[in-house]
Amino acid sequence: MEFATLILIIITACVCLYHFILNKQSYFKRLKIPHAQSMPLLGHMAPFVFRRLSAAENIRRIYNLFPDAKYFGFYEFRTPIYVIRDPELINTIAIKNFDNFCDHRKFVDDEVDPIFSRNLFNLNGDHWRKIRKLLSPTFTSGKMKIMFKLMCECAENFVDFLVADSGNIGKTYDMKDVLSRYSNDVIATCAFGISVNSFKHPNNEFFLLAKDTVKFISNPITMLKMMINKSFPLLGKLFRIQLLTSRIRSFFKEIIADTVKTRDEQKIIRPDMIHLMMEKRDKDDDLTIDIDEMTAHAFVFLFAGFDSISSAMCFLAHEIGINFDVQNKIRAEINEILTQTNDKPTYEAINQMKYLDAVINETLRLYPLVFALDRVCVKEFQLPPATPDGEPITLKPGDHIWFPLSALHYDPKYYSQPNKFDPDRFLNGEMDNSVYMPFGIGPRICIANRFALLNLKIMIFYLLWHCDLEPDTKTRIPMVFAKNTIFILPEGGFWLKMRARKSKVPVT
Repeated sequence: MEFATLILIIITACVCLYHFILNKQSYFKRLKIPHAQSMPLLGHMAPFVFRRLSAAENIRRIYNLFPDAKYFGFYEFRTPIYVIRDPELINTIAIKNFDNFCDHRKFVDDEVDPIFSRNLFNLNGDHWRKIRKLLSPTFTSGKMKIMFKLMCECAENFVDFLVADSGNIGKTYDMKDVLSRYSNDVIATCAFGISVNSFKHPNNEFFLLAKDTVKFISNPITMLKMMINKSFPLLGKLFRIQLLTSRIRSFFKEIIADTVKTRDEQKIIRPDMIHLMMEKRDKDDDLTIDIDEMTAHAFVFLFAGFDSISSAMCFLAHEIGINFDVQNKIRAEINEILTQTNDKPTYEAINQMKYLDAVINETLRLYPLVFALDRVCVKEFQLPPATPDGEPITLKPGDHIWFPLSALHYDPKYYSQPNKFDPDRFLNGEMDNSVYMPFGIGPRICIANRFALLNLKIMIFYLLWHCDLEPDTKTRIPMVFAKNTIFILPEGGFWLKMRARKSKVPVT
């Protein structure tokens, strides 16, 4: 090879490397937007990648560097993200100008994974709007009242097991295990129309595969796959990176197909999302619903219900277990409800429990299910200057936005003593939804937030009705967050000691 040719190749390679890495990561510098120093290729994800900080702690660290900025720059690997920290601007983007930011960033390629990519979270544009409109009736107040009875039956199985297993002596439990079983039973009956008791039959196929699915999605390899699909979509498409194994996809597709076939043959009608999709399937219009799409939506409902809601339950049980004053106040409220309803709690009665609401709200403030909410710009939009001496910025279609959920929830500007678990803060004032959004904000708020909240209330109602909670030697106080997952989870798991109560309702 001639020397001149070699030099040309080296120069070309350097130019390509600069464009691929360094030029991309000078994006915010060119726009004069506040940002912290980042690492080539890894961007601001380096502390998380090297497990020095959890994902939530990492975003809070940078958020706190710019207290006077309306937004700042963050590099998720090579992808520049506008992180919005001003509540008024969050409302403007998420609600007032929703049509400019109606999409999420895809983490699954439509061609590579044609089933999982069709879930509601991954859908965008008009298709998302149609499916959202179709599924929304699943979670109305009327449907929640019907599901209430099903949830209570699962809760009774749950506490019957705990009372018999722990007795008056008490026993220490991995709360993630027992609450995942309860969540599994609720999802199975409310979403899939399948009656299972994962306490009486701990090795039922539905629970075991749901558990395997969550382990698979939460493991570091799958996290890496998800990050590649998000940050390097061409690479993900080239190597056809799928999040789910064929075994998992086949199992849930078979469940949905069998459920639909049985309902068709026996004319079964249940108040759930499968029935709504079946109704739409039978109509001749522009929205086609097939078994693959039914499977995608039902699967995400399963994952969110089995894993995300059970994690929220674990955080809730943890705070109640280590704060006896909070536990006693909730139990007093429970006893009042039991007296009013003659030991037969109703949907209306449980939803009137103001202190329980406050405890749940405070738990979701401290432990939101995700550390940030994302949006993708689909129409050109002008951001105001990030700082008083800055210039307006015009966002173009394809630009990415984050709302730093965890950082806002821990900002002392909005919450005094933000690291303290204090339910009272939600008793005496209205929540500002631009700085409190555990289920999201605007039209893309979690479609199942009512379902999740009711599930949390029923679980803790029945648990404290029948059991006492207390910390164990395995209980981590204070809690330390895991650094190997994008989800907000503790190191060492959730451990509490529970014992059957000698008297459910004190004699007055």
